[in-house]
Amino acid sequence: MRVLVLLFSAFLLQAQAFHGRGLAELRTALDLAIERKAVPGAVYWCGLGSQDVHWAQGHRALVPALERMTQDTVFDAASLTKVVATLPSVMLLVERGKVNLDAPVQTYLPGFADPAVTVKHLLTHTSGLPAGIPKDEANPDWKGEAEGIRRATACMPDPPPGRLFRYSDVNFILLGEIVRRTSGRPLEQFAAEEVFRPLKMDTSTFRPSPALAARIAPTERDAAGVMLRGVVHDPTARRMGGVAGHAGLFTTAADLAKYARFMLHGGPLLKPETLRLMQSVQTPSTVADRRGLGWDIDSRYSRPRGTLYPLGSFGHTGFTGTALWLDPSTDSFFILLTTRLHPDGKGDTRDLNTEIGTLTARAIGLKAR
Repeated sequence: MRVLVLLFSAFLLQAQAFHGRGLAELRTALDLAIERKAVPGAVYWCGLGSQDVHWAQGHRALVPALERMTQDTVFDAASLTKVVATLPSVMLLVERGKVNLDAPVQTYLPGFADPAVTVKHLLTHTSGLPAGIPKDEANPDWKGEAEGIRRATACMPDPPPGRLFRYSDVNFILLGEIVRRTSGRPLEQFAAEEVFRPLKMDTSTFRPSPALAARIAPTERDAAGVMLRGVVHDPTARRMGGVAGHAGLFTTAADLAKYARFMLHGGPLLKPETLRLMQSVQTPSTVADRRGLGWDIDSRYSRPRGTLYPLGSFGHTGFTGTALWLDPSTDSFFILLTTRLHPDGKGDTRDLNTEIGTLTARAIGLKAR
């Protein structure tokens, strides 16, 4: 019996192996993306079971001077903030009985405009709320966290909640405020103490300190011509002081790998049934786009799934050129962090996300069905 167990373990180790040719194809794809200026540089990380491969290519900065990309580069995660900081914070509060997924948002934010929108509607982007806080021609330069929350809570759903999927920053701005109201701590503090610290995500932070400046990948110039480096790129999060539920997180590939393994294997934060809930389809059957709680499963944004990862895998992307995709069936994940906005905002990772997703799946042995 012991011999059979050892043989089976050896088989699993052999089965869970990276294909050298596939890894070479990934490097080539990133080289070509850098050559055609889709991105100036990237950090790639793939986990398969207990194994990892990871590397850096290209540059993290082109101006004012060339800087080689390094594996410990800190990136503006953009909308990965939603699933890496805000989502686990909300779900911790759900487990502690402080937030109810089916409760109206008005339960926690009395000033919110519509009593029919629930917390779950926010998490699945089925609230009907607008994609972003509407522009204000009379006061385009508004500032402040409180003002951002006021504007988000004033938004009205159209159509009513549960009718369609519309990806919305407003949803997660509101969720970040729900974390603050129900925990008594700002999202920045709650995520640091309750998510990042237990998972040993030592570099993940909002509003990074000057000590990290040399490792941060810059994005592009702001309206005043200042290159953004260590300052969140998202204009709304920037107006709100750098911390919001939809954007503002800075992180590294190594930290995201820790988070990905937690999502796949469980750990010190959330119950297994909570993780399964987050990763399974939670949108109504009448809505074509399929989303979990926070996570993308099968929607118009599912490019990192590529052509080989199966339904049941899940992930998210970020506007700055970041992507994270996870597959429980193969116990694998990949992370792609790029500086696609640097230096002029013209880079594009949409097709690259699909290509890297497909090549990653091939590199871990998945084949077309």
